[in-house]
Amino acid sequence: MVETVTHPRFDADYLTNPKPTYPPASRKLREEGTVYLRVHVDTDGRAIEVELKKSSGISRLDQSALDTVSKWRFVPARRGNIQVASWVVVPIVFSLT
Repeated sequence: MVETVTHPRFDADYLTNPKPTYPPASRKLREEGTVYLRVHVDTDGRAIEVELKKSSGISRLDQSALDTVSKWRFVPARRGNIQVASWVVVPIVFSLT
């Protein structure tokens, strides 16, 4: 029997994860971009490791995303009925519109 594997989730409404702060200097300079983070989520839904997978090209935006997502809660991955640690990619979009 093949067990179903589900990936960690960060977008469930009840998690109430805050959006990263838009750095004031980036807002003033009208900087925008998307940061992709690779997050290792433990069986309790905590981010135990957060890595920059793809930079926005703007270090302020990247750092804001890293700082915020490291404090997020996740719905852990599951293998069948068992929660397991797993990696997930989290896109963070910084847009002034």
